[in-house]
Amino acid sequence: PNMKQYEYTPHGVCSRQITITLDDSGKIAALKFLGGCHGNLQGISALAVGQTPEELVNRLEGIDCRGKGTSCPDQLAQALKQIIQES
Repeated sequence: PNMKQYEYTPHGVCSRQITITLDDSGKIAALKFLGGCHGNLQGISALAVGQTPEELVNRLEGIDCRGKGTSCPDQLAQALKQIIQES
């Protein structure tokens, strides 16, 4: 399969890097966070597989973590918006 991998550096959150892999149909094939709340981010990653970037942006954008104005899910949405714009 023809996979595309993207790396994104999140801002304002505990995680330090998000690695997103899309399959040839444009759906999430793999998602990995470096740093952050390990269990929660593994859960988000498992739920994201098989979804389109657009579906995840709709669900995750705007989620706030403890008044930071963003969150790891929101940062994932920002990364996916960047991927959508580039493709």
